[in-house]
Amino acid sequence: MSSGGLLEIDPLELKFPFELKKQISCSLQLTNKSDDNVAFKVVKTTSPKKYCVRPNAGIVLPRSTCDVIVTMQSQREAPPDMQCKDKFLVQSVIIDQTATTTYITTEMFAKETGNVVDEVKLQVTYVSPPQPPSPVPEGSEEGSSPRPSVSENGNLNSSELLTATRAYAENIQQEKSSEVTFLLLFMEF
Repeated sequence: MSSGGLLEIDPLELKFPFELKKQISCSLQLTNKSDDNVAFKVVKTTSPKKYCVRPNAGIVLPRSTCDVIVTMQSQREAPPDMQCKDKFLVQSVIIDQTATTTYITTEMFAKETGNVVDEVKLQVTYVSPPQPPSPVPEGSEEGSSPRPSVSENGNLNSSELLTATRAYAENIQQEKSSEVTFLLLFMEF
């Protein structure tokens, strides 16, 4: 978290759980702890076509926060060693209390015009996505019926249902066969 400057920015490192061919988002929070209106602009300094930032500019009112969503477009190949050198630059400047977002211009963030512009660099890192829990092999204890797996939406697909039904019917057949054998043996005594 950056404290100081015009805005407090959290986090300073944008962590994306990298997955191929999947669009991934990361949130950023800008906090204005001052009594002034602060205009901000998020500049995509290294890979502008790779990311989308919403909102990429705006005003943070005194003693309030603004959430920014940074979205990485889907990638077709993984970077070597999952290393990323992408960076963002968040620029901020104090503005007039009556200004609205329509008044935000590129010139406001130009230091050459004498404006006091605060700049904070954000690093992008890739992290491995969380791995789903490994499936636990179902035991084939005697007397237990096999349990079908359930898909993400809670429904069985037709082949899983058919397999489970057959296994259940075989299990019942075996139990009845055991009962009949037991009765026949019992009657012989």
